[in-house]
Amino acid sequence: MTIQIFDTPEVQDFINTIAGFDQDGGNERAKKIMHRLVSDLFKLIDDFDVTEEEFWSAVSLLNALGSQTQFGLLSPGLGFDHFLDMRQDAIDAQAKRTGGTPRTIEGPLYVAGAPEAEGFARMDDGQDNDGETMWLTGQVRDTEGNPVANAKVEIWHANSKGNYSFFDKTQSEYNLRRTIYTDNDGRYTARSIIPSGYGVPEGAPTDVVLKSLGRHGERPAHIHYFVSAPGHQHLTTQINLAGDPYTFDDFAFATREELVVPAERIDDQAAIAKRELDGPFSEVVFDIELNKTDAAELQTRHARPRAKEDEQDQSSQQAGTAQV
Repeated sequence: MTIQIFDTPEVQDFINTIAGFDQDGGNERAKKIMHRLVSDLFKLIDDFDVTEEEFWSAVSLLNALGSQTQFGLLSPGLGFDHFLDMRQDAIDAQAKRTGGTPRTIEGPLYVAGAPEAEGFARMDDGQDNDGETMWLTGQVRDTEGNPVANAKVEIWHANSKGNYSFFDKTQSEYNLRRTIYTDNDGRYTARSIIPSGYGVPEGAPTDVVLKSLGRHGERPAHIHYFVSAPGHQHLTTQINLAGDPYTFDDFAFATREELVVPAERIDDQAAIAKRELDGPFSEVVFDIELNKTDAAELQTRHARPRAKEDEQDQSSQQAGTAQV
């Protein structure tokens, strides 16, 4: 017979004590959030009759996730990143900030400080012999169709094996990571390689969680973007390459119909010569629309811990911490 004690006065008083409600110090918001979190978990244990073996197995899995720094990988897999985007979409809709290129998740693999360029940049270091040449280009416009000159376009993506520089020590520093400022017509261009999708490591804690749900941990080939310009709302987004088997089955729930972009194979000799390439390439065109805004807080990316944080990340993080 299942025993349920959650609603007893003893347990409710116990939760209040855990959350520090009987203490003068601490942070009131943190107390309320912890009270809700512990309450929900205690009730879950009661409702599902969670055994001690199940509980301590979960603790062991959480320890493994932390020791392998995989919480940032599991978070999108459990839909938290997409849920936050859904909330922000609703906030924008309520504020009548509509239109523009859709946002989607950032992921955990951005690294600040990538080399900067005006208009054009080569992103790859030429060492990936399996990489197919990609010509990535587009125009940044406002929602009225006007080009946005000098917009900051930060781009990062994986190599042909699905690995990212900085985290993959076999790659050169900032390989496949660049910041490009648009030209007077709002255009940006990058020479790079077609990225590969990737899967979470076999047998890793994230893989264990997903397989317990009957799910896979595969991501399609994709390219990440931060796009910003004074007077415009900052955009965090990514494009998925059409035709990948996981384009519409992304374990991280990052796919949006408007962000699926084809990679067109080009073997025309004149087009190859114009770009000073040695052979056929694939062209990916991604135009971007930014919403106008006078609100300074909407013009920069939100604060969160990131690898090799730049001054903007650090100051934003410190401001956010001071407000908690």
